[in-house]
Amino acid sequence: MVEGELESFWALARRHARMESLPGYLPSNMGELVVPPAWSFGGTPALADELLALVLEGRKTAAASALWEFEAEDEPLPEVGTLSIVLDGDGHPHALLRTCDVRVVPFEEVDEEHAFLEGEGDRSLAYWRQAHADYLTPGHDDSMPVVLERFELLYSA
Repeated sequence: MVEGELESFWALARRHARMESLPGYLPSNMGELVVPPAWSFGGTPALADELLALVLEGRKTAAASALWEFEAEDEPLPEVGTLSIVLDGDGHPHALLRTCDVRVVPFEEVDEEHAFLEGEGDRSLAYWRQAHADYLTPGHDDSMPVVLERFELLYSA
């Protein structure tokens, strides 16, 4: 990533999403100082690009992660209202997302609606389970907790 690229993206995204000041108890200029976390989808640059493209075309509005990944990294789960910047496979920012819903369910309880909202393949639950079985649940444990997140695209570059 080019130095300052994330900060420049954040400045543009804030302006286009009409978020120049953040409501609440923070000073109005605090939003300029706090850049949301930046990350990419998938485990490879190619997958990051593929999934980002689905977000940018409006087809992907949800994601799933293994709960153990958050625990292993000692990261908090996403919360409703959380902002994040999605990077492409080369680490360049392209999308500002806001989390709309988060729930944790066993792998076997992921439903058809969530599979459809993830936007991958034919959008069926069968496709979702096949594509995510080894990625989310090494050794394929149907009872393993999965973090399901829904988001909205606020800005894209």
